[in-house]
Amino acid sequence: MKLIVGLGNPGKEYENTRHNIGFMVLDKYLSKRGITNYKEKFNGLYYEDNIDGEKVILLKPQKYMNLSGEVVISYLNYFKINVEDMLVISDDLDMPLGKIKLKLSGSCGGHNGLRNIENNIGTQNYKRLKIGISNNKEYDTKDYVLGKINSEDMKTLDSSLESGAEIIKMFPSVKFDNIMNKYN
Repeated sequence: MKLIVGLGNPGKEYENTRHNIGFMVLDKYLSKRGITNYKEKFNGLYYEDNIDGEKVILLKPQKYMNLSGEVVISYLNYFKINVEDMLVISDDLDMPLGKIKLKLSGSCGGHNGLRNIENNIGTQNYKRLKIGISNNKEYDTKDYVLGKINSEDMKTLDSSLESGAEIIKMFPSVKFDNIMNKYN
């Protein structure tokens, strides 16, 4: 069994914000399959899928970003999923808009959602897909990441969302090193 976590903040006021890029990738993947309904459990919205014969839980934590790890650890424990079988999708301020990067491990890089996951699972060794949202220094960081994505930037990000959906499709059955080689 695999767990794919898309990070974001719950609520309508955070829809289409830069910090919610993880939610958007999961929604893109499911919408391509005509699926819009999530179930609720442990402060998370989730969808159980079967990809290439592997059971996969797609999770959107419904606690605020800096508490995401509390939801993630609940799913890992309840579904008895190993950390090695988890992929976390998040935004990255330090990468250009729309650039994607897959990593096997590493620090949270100042991302509070990733930091909280690491604190809850007890390791920095988990797979992640980072999507660049760039960093507009004209704005306070909090205002920028929680700001709405304009239509021009959304056009740039759309190919990243498509790539993210493809990575979700590959994650259960393709070696992660091969996925990294294809997209990094």
